[in-house]
Amino acid sequence: MNDRITNQQLESLVAYLNKLTGNAAEPWSRQADNSLKANIGNYHISGAYGGVCLHQMMNTGGGVDTPLGMGYGTKRELFEALRAFIRGIEIGRHGVTP
Repeated sequence: MNDRITNQQLESLVAYLNKLTGNAAEPWSRQADNSLKANIGNYHISGAYGGVCLHQMMNTGGGVDTPLGMGYGTKRELFEALRAFIRGIEIGRHGVTP
């Protein structure tokens, strides 16, 4: 497999993950007073150190967790880990499928 993983592919998986788990599509919401509030539970991609990582919002101040238990890695590593994570959620909800 030599195809490059794109940002769009990663964003599509994260959008599906948020939909699957009933979380907000965006990490932040603008409030009536124009301030921003973190959407607890939202999954989103963070980039740093030349790599990417899945983050999940944990509090209204923007604190995050790394639910995959891995730090920043390549797009390919994140893509494969996201696919496995999503598949695990699907199996947990709907049982084993062929």
